[in-house]
Amino acid sequence: MKHNLDKILTIELANLPTPIQEAKKLAEAIGLSKLFIKRDDLTGLAGGGNKARKLEYDFSEIVNGGYDVVITAGGVQSNHARMTAAAARKLGLDVKLVLGGPDFESAQGNLLLDVLFNVEIRYLVDDDANTSLESEMKRWSDELLIAGRKPFVIPIGGSTGLGALGYVKAMEELSYQCKHGNVQIILGVGSCGTFAGTILGAQIFIPDARVIGISVSRAAEAIRKRTLELIEESARLINYKISKNINIECYDDYHIEYGLMTDAGKQAIDLAANLEGVLLDPIYTGKVMSGLIDLTEKGIVSKNNPVVFIHTGGMPILFSFESELGITLNCKKIYK
Repeated sequence: MKHNLDKILTIELANLPTPIQEAKKLAEAIGLSKLFIKRDDLTGLAGGGNKARKLEYDFSEIVNGGYDVVITAGGVQSNHARMTAAAARKLGLDVKLVLGGPDFESAQGNLLLDVLFNVEIRYLVDDDANTSLESEMKRWSDELLIAGRKPFVIPIGGSTGLGALGYVKAMEELSYQCKHGNVQIILGVGSCGTFAGTILGAQIFIPDARVIGISVSRAAEAIRKRTLELIEESARLINYKISKNINIECYDDYHIEYGLMTDAGKQAIDLAANLEGVLLDPIYTGKVMSGLIDLTEKGIVSKNNPVVFIHTGGMPILFSFESELGITLNCKKIYK
């Protein structure tokens, strides 16, 4: 199928391609014939994660457009905010973050890394609603314009048609790594950009693949609507004609509220760590793995067809969930 993906300008931020790792013991525990993990937690850029792929497209527009300050937003433990801050610093740009969530006494996890990047933050206490975050970004952008700056606002999660092209490209990469045409691709869905890019990229490069999204924050119907908008936007950018009956398969049974860990998510984190030495996180990938386990048990995910789990990163979040994870230190102290 014709497209002009390679004509879209990018700026190098990620370590690509990321490896694909077979997880034999985890597959056996879940009941799958084959399970592979696409290690996008290893993209580099301040701890890695899926956002690096999107930011390569966004920051190309920022640098080429002569913008001098970047503004973005997210929850207190936003991977996107952390990686945007790192990318801006790497490229010599000023960066501002609008974050929201529960009040805090000390910076932990991703927030600690945001502080390490010497980022100016506006924090909405007990308010991480997208509308509130977006309003504050707009207010800050207007203030900077009046002050003579040239701000660029990256939407929450970096989810634009342009940014989603990072995952169209990721599917081209995966097509060379995984030769199983009937593969089932599992990934988390929040702001929908990664999901949209994966669906569009699979249609182009792995047409027999089935893409399954696990929501970490909102209802499946809202996800389908936003994902389709992004797919259409991305397709226009690369001059690609999408199929009329594009399938957007998403499940929203595996989160209670954004930012909160589920019991099943904790069990999935423990399972991946103890069987494969792979670190999942409480907000995103732990919930997605719990969804994969449940959907396999219900027969919705085929046990016979291979699965690729896209690991979108988030490891720094673990360090803000010590009490919730119920970690017991198995350590015998020996004194001289």
